[in-house]
Amino acid sequence: MRLDLGPLSLARGGHLLLRRALAAIPVGGSLLVRGDDPELVSHARALARRWGSSFAVEGSDVRLGPPEWLGGRWRGAERAGESGAGGVVEAPPQTWGLAARGAAVEVGAPAFAFRLASRDEVWTQDAGRFYLQAAAAQWDPATAIDWGANFELPDEVEDAVVQLMTYLIENETAALIVPARFCAQVHPHFREVMQVLAIQAADEARHIEVFTRRALLKRSAPALSTAGGQASLKTLIDEPDFALATFLLSVLGEGSFLALLRFLERHAPDPVTAAVARLTAQDEARHVAFGLAHLERHTAVDPSLLSRLANAIEGRHDALRETAGLNEEVFDALLFIAAGGWAPASLQRGWDAVVSLQAEMDVGRRVRLRRLGFSESEAARLSGLHTRNFM
Repeated sequence: MRLDLGPLSLARGGHLLLRRALAAIPVGGSLLVRGDDPELVSHARALARRWGSSFAVEGSDVRLGPPEWLGGRWRGAERAGESGAGGVVEAPPQTWGLAARGAAVEVGAPAFAFRLASRDEVWTQDAGRFYLQAAAAQWDPATAIDWGANFELPDEVEDAVVQLMTYLIENETAALIVPARFCAQVHPHFREVMQVLAIQAADEARHIEVFTRRALLKRSAPALSTAGGQASLKTLIDEPDFALATFLLSVLGEGSFLALLRFLERHAPDPVTAAVARLTAQDEARHVAFGLAHLERHTAVDPSLLSRLANAIEGRHDALRETAGLNEEVFDALLFIAAGGWAPASLQRGWDAVVSLQAEMDVGRRVRLRRLGFSESEAARLSGLHTRNFM
């Protein structure tokens, strides 16, 4: 077999013709290559070495044997599992690194240091489904909410809304930091989990935007941030364990926040606040569902995790024992939003609504705790220890 390159250099695209011609050589055959490029011999020798071909010089031409495509540069290459979700392995090597699942990884690839590199630690078969749902459900704050809606609230009611939005902003900031931090630690072999965490962070960024925008819609600055509230959120950000952080944030904190956002939608004094609460609650419901799916699988393969989850609640409760918990400004803001005015009967109705909200949060936490495997009595006890700051 012969290949005449004419004036085309192997260094300027001719290598594609050479590789194509070599692929067609039968076992035992050879390819005679000729061309006008004075560097033909040196370039062909380098390519033969890379592709595992025999090489000989014949006058001004060169002769190459059949390539050993995986015997040269790709000798010993390893498949990074299979491409589908069914190809997820228990402990992907760190040398698989950033390679797509199912790709052939060249020998000598650098070893990374992804801390979350165990299937039992991070994986749920539902991760891909959660990601697709989240990607399809993204919404644009500029168009999904009618920021130009015409309304005027009494000053006290507007102040209550601004205080609640200020509280929501800092809570959602913590809820962004936690998945963003762990996202960078997940081995890319578990790409669906990495994608879910990334889109959760994007959700929270959007929530921060709309809560801030509502707070500043009719005021020049947000309201109050308390030391106790920030201390509570700091325990979430400081938790180094992925399972425990997911449990405290998504299963308990964001689960309780779901009830809060639905409360706010029901009692919203204006259409913008109602839309903000409704849209953010849709996102938070997915976060809670993913956290439950991940931990249900984790506790199934490692039942000892339940005791660690219980210890995490108890430890956080002890750490926050001396803090004030939910600041009275937020409690009063919720009460006043539900009341809608100063009439004694209205204030009583608002008080009852907030007490009912707290009971609803407790019931929801108990249900989720039982789903993970806690007994009814233990779920009730642990729910009672959850931070008074809701998140």
